[in-house]
Amino acid sequence: MEELDIPELSSEQTEKLCSTAEEAARKHVLSKISGKKIETLNVCAEVDGSRPVKLTVDVDVALSSQTENVDVQKLADEAVGEAFKSAERYLRELKCRLPT
Repeated sequence: MEELDIPELSSEQTEKLCSTAEEAARKHVLSKISGKKIETLNVCAEVDGSRPVKLTVDVDVALSSQTENVDVQKLADEAVGEAFKSAERYLRELKCRLPT
């Protein structure tokens, strides 16, 4: 992710960043696989530091044994990618709202 030069995030903004990333990852997985075929879907987004902000996203997916021809690792990696895209959009929106 490129350097966005945003100010230090408030605790509310940090929480929103994490929830935005988690929601995007979940949404991606559920757009690819029916919820009925998912045994486990754990998504965790954490922010470390305030300037620069370091975002870590972990996606753990386990599918039912009846689900075939799905690369679970690829699905999880794609979900992480979507989480980062969503987080970057959120941070860009914050930057745009800053007074100049």
